[in-house]
Amino acid sequence: MSTLKVGDKAPEFTAKDQDGKLISLKDFKGKKLVLFFYPKANTPGCTAEACNLRDHYARFQSAGYFLLGVSADGAKQQQNFKSKFELPYPLLADEDKTVIQAYGVWGPKKFMGKSFDGINRTTFIIDENGIIEDVIEKVKTKEHASQILG
Repeated sequence: MSTLKVGDKAPEFTAKDQDGKLISLKDFKGKKLVLFFYPKANTPGCTAEACNLRDHYARFQSAGYFLLGVSADGAKQQQNFKSKFELPYPLLADEDKTVIQAYGVWGPKKFMGKSFDGINRTTFIIDENGIIEDVIEKVKTKEHASQILG
């Protein structure tokens, strides 16, 4: 789905998180970032993925990774999702889909036999210099941390 690949420069972005705070890719310069895109807050698959990452958060921190979730949900939905499941990382409320489109994760999907456009669950691992180290397109929601950390 995404045309971005390993070795590409990660597209710059600035968007508001669940609290209305602006977050940019440049905030993570010199740091490793797991940027994960998910279709919709508080849905079963997205909750499983977010909670799996939460449950392994200490491992991510030990490995030097920052986590940042992105969906097209509004700040209020993101805030609710974050507090309901005690997620220790920020969630971007990308309502205008600027970040989603920059990373090429918006497109055709199928669910229960219906075709529609939406966010294709994708994770980008970005190194300290803003270069994409890995792109995970076949996300296993209940095992996502081990897909990233091995």
